[in-house]
Order: sequence, then C-alpha cells, then structure tokens
Amino acid sequence: MRTVYYILVRKLLACVLSFQAALLTAQPVQQPKAMHAAMEESHEGVTIGVDPWTTALRYKDKFPKKSPFYSGVVAIHLSFRNDRDESIKIDLQNIRLLVFLSEDNRQELAPLTAEDVADTVMLKNNGKDPTSKRVPLPIPLGKPAAGRDKNWTELRDDCQNAGMPSTVLAAHGTLDGLIYFDLRGEIELLQSARLYVPNLTTMGTKQPLLYFDIPLGRRALD
Repeated sequence: MRTVYYILVRKLLACVLSFQAALLTAQPVQQPKAMHAAMEESHEGVTIGVDPWTTALRYKDKFPKKSPFYSGVVAIHLSFRNDRDESIKIDLQNIRLLVFLSEDNRQELAPLTAEDVADTVMLKNNGKDPTSKRVPLPIPLGKPAAGRDKNWTELRDDCQNAGMPSTVLAAHGTLDGLIYFDLRGEIELLQSARLYVPNLTTMGTKQPLLYFDIPLGRRALD
C-alpha cells in the first residue's frame, strides 16, 4: 500500500513539473522596446533615434506649467538601443548640434543642462527678434543665483525628469530622454542641422565606437 502511495506521489510531481515547464515555454520572449524617431542611424550594434520637438504641443505633457519652447529652447528626444552583449557609456556632455547660420558660418551648440534651461526661460529674454541681424547663438556661461525661486526650481525639475535618465546603456537595452539646445526660437535652423554624438565606449573593454553624425533635414520640421 505504501509503495502504491509513493508511485502516485511521483506521478503527481512529474505532472506538476511538466505543467510548469510548459508555462515557461509558452511565455513570449521579451524583445527590445521599439524605437519611434524621425531619424535613425545604426552601426556597430547601436541605434540612435533623433526626434526634434518643434511644436508647442509636444511639450505640454512634460512641461505642464512653463514650456522652454516659448523661450526659444528646443528639446530633442534621443533614443538609444544597444544590441551588443556589453553595456555602452554615453558622453552626453559632448553631444553637439551643428547649425549653419550662413554659407561660411557654422556653429556647434552644446546641450543645456536643466539649470541652463531654467535660467534661460526664467531669468532671460531670449525670444527671436526678426529685426536684428543674425549673430552667433548663445553659449551657456555662468549660472546666476538671483531669481531662482519656486517657479525656477519646478522648471529645472521638469527638465531633469524629462532628460536622459542615465549615461549607461545596458546590454540589449534601450534608453531615451530629452536634451536641450538654445536656438532662440529659430526652428528653421534645424533644416540643415546635424546632431553629432561622439565618445561612445564599451563599458568592459573600453572600446570606442564610431561617432554618429545624424542629419536632421526637413523631416525635423514635419
């Protein structure tokens, strides 16, 4: 009688294990998140998508109180996808927006920090003046402390929350967020602009990857 009992228990256990294995097999394999961007470029197992935010409507969700767009600051949504087996280090500070002010006048704009954006919006008047001659676009300098009130802090926090959350792109992972450039409202400069993304390196072997040079073109204004 005891032998029959143990045989039944073994059969029941085998059925349970088989059922669990079937459930695990039936679960779909998680795929990397799809990227939705106006422009994309891929090489060496890394894909970067670029989507300039060129209308006020794009900013309403991330900036419900004060939009940097009305002060001439343009946000560019960056999407990174890593199909490699090792993590990638991203050098956000050295990303550049190359704009062409005239045939012989090219300028490289550095991205603004969240504090830079808040200073530009809350402490300065950088709106476009169509009657003035075109001069080099502003470069962030010092960070004035005067005038940094509650509204300034809220905008800075909104910029940080919407920005790139990390400088490390995990193996087989994705990463996305906003970077900011002060164009003084001259959105038409994006028609001929290029986004330069250098200094991508693998975390383990410290191998440098080829830089990305992504033309924005007319699709940036669609």
